[in-house]
Amino acid sequence: MSEVSFAVLDVAPEPYAAAPILSARVGVSADAPVHAIALRCQVRIEPHRRRYTDAEAAGLVDLFGGRERWSSTQHSFVWLQCAALVQGFAETCEATLPMPCTYDFEVAASKYLHALEEGTVPLVFLFSGTVFTKGAGGFGVQQIPWDREDRYDLPVAVWRDLIRMHFPNTGWVRLGRDTLEALAEYKSARGLVGLDEAVTELLAQTREQAR
Repeated sequence: MSEVSFAVLDVAPEPYAAAPILSARVGVSADAPVHAIALRCQVRIEPHRRRYTDAEAAGLVDLFGGRERWSSTQHSFVWLQCAALVQGFAETCEATLPMPCTYDFEVAASKYLHALEEGTVPLVFLFSGTVFTKGAGGFGVQQIPWDREDRYDLPVAVWRDLIRMHFPNTGWVRLGRDTLEALAEYKSARGLVGLDEAVTELLAQTREQAR
């Protein structure tokens, strides 16, 4: 049985992708020749592995509550599920693992990432999949052991650059059908150009009333 291990070397935005994708450069090593690897990976965020400013903590209340609760609420959670096919190699190789990203604020990971101002995102990559080996007796198949993982601290700036590349000065919020229809009616009644202008005007009215 071949002993296979993985190490995350770098994570960077994929510049020519149609949708937001980060590319993880993964070093793969094995103690016997490998024909191919059908690689799967779950990428989790480990929020307890970093410190937070007061502004960041305010943005994380929806996810973890106040700081006094963090010891019981800051558990790791899934960010991404991704996969790649690793070509045959002997001893070592590097593989590219595509990591499709979303900017939907309804997703916990997007809320978390949006709240961070600087520093890094503490990630753990949990590797799994199937290893195809070759030898004198033909091909062999084995599963990647469950304990194959690696931690990587992704600079917040890398994620922000990726989102800025695909959604410059914009974001995504999912609204109910009734809310969308009400906003559309409000926009049309006042001759506004788009829903963004309608929301901006409503927020301005709310701030004025609060004074």
